[in-house]
Amino acid sequence: MFYPLSLFIGLRYTRAKRKNHFISFISIVSMLGIALGVMVLIVVLSVMNGFDKEIKSRILDMVPQVTITGNSGQISNWQPLAASLPGHNHIVAVAPFIQGEAMLTGSMGSPAFGFLQGIDPATDVKVSPIADKMVQGKLTSLAPRSFNIILGQDLATSLGVYVGDKVVVYVPKASFSLVGVVPRLKQFTVTGIFKTGYQFDSSYALININDAAALLQMGNAVSGLQLKLDDLFNAESVSEVLNRVLPPSLNTFTWVNQNANFFQALAMEKIMMFFILVLIVAVAAFNMLASLVMLVTDKEAEIAILRTMGMPSKMILHIFVIQGMVIGLIGTFIGVVLGIIVSLNVTAWTNALQNLFNIQFLNSSVYYINFLPSSLHVSDVLVISAIAILLSFLATLYPAYRASKINPAEALRYE
Repeated sequence: MFYPLSLFIGLRYTRAKRKNHFISFISIVSMLGIALGVMVLIVVLSVMNGFDKEIKSRILDMVPQVTITGNSGQISNWQPLAASLPGHNHIVAVAPFIQGEAMLTGSMGSPAFGFLQGIDPATDVKVSPIADKMVQGKLTSLAPRSFNIILGQDLATSLGVYVGDKVVVYVPKASFSLVGVVPRLKQFTVTGIFKTGYQFDSSYALININDAAALLQMGNAVSGLQLKLDDLFNAESVSEVLNRVLPPSLNTFTWVNQNANFFQALAMEKIMMFFILVLIVAVAAFNMLASLVMLVTDKEAEIAILRTMGMPSKMILHIFVIQGMVIGLIGTFIGVVLGIIVSLNVTAWTNALQNLFNIQFLNSSVYYINFLPSSLHVSDVLVISAIAILLSFLATLYPAYRASKINPAEALRYE
């Protein structure tokens, strides 16, 4: 005799060809439904992980890891502080910057509003990858008093300017003259264009820090200091230490503070999508429950015979739990295998479809990337598998309990 007996009978019921083909069909549909739900969950979460990774990497490439600013919006006598920070408390490099709002106009295109950022090219390359994002020109063209300007690609397009063209920059500062108060403006020469693949391309313009100080009337002061760390995840601890040792007139903020709402929105979107897609697995589990209930009804006579032969109710319950779990485990396994295969190849497959039909599924101006990214996390696969198996187990409880409570005398009365 095969032991345990409940496992033997449960597996036999799973393999047996039933007289009622409709029950068999429902069981197969349930298994395929679980597989489909698991596969879709894995693929969608992998794609969302890919988007999250790509967007975060593009943002974190450009956003300073830690920034020191003054309560008044500027820092005077900043040179000693900048010289003392590198080499201490995970700080690798420091670069000053001046930032202000501006309106830019070109010879063609519409005026555009953006952020005017004054940088020192020699120190900025140590804290920012902007030099590697140049598609035309070089960052070193921002020499002092050259009044050269480097634009984001989308900003240059909206202004209708190219390298070598002139743009006029207006800043919200007033100059007093014999004719009254006039806005401050300066003509710059476009010497470079950068592309980051994010919103910086449509709103940022770079000039030399000395030119920015003259235009914005900053004197020898700067708007703040950008810090580069040995590990960006040390930003919070470094900020806390600096807030304790810096004068009260200075404060710090990190890349987390700058993008907290955005990252929280991404995390919430992933969580909500997860719960919505779990409903697919839940529907398949309900189908399995229905098929098991019909199977119990179909097997009432056989169950009654087993009971009269001395099989306890607990073993009857185990038989149908095992049968339901076999369906759930097979469906989960198929879904995991298919989900992993699709997740690992979805980027290549979508790129091949785009090239084959000459279409673009994703517009980089909307989604910041022009391909479908995917990042498969083992933790996601394990969680999804556990949920699918748990739902399958819960779906077996009622049919199994109903089978265990069948009265042999009632079931065999008309046999």
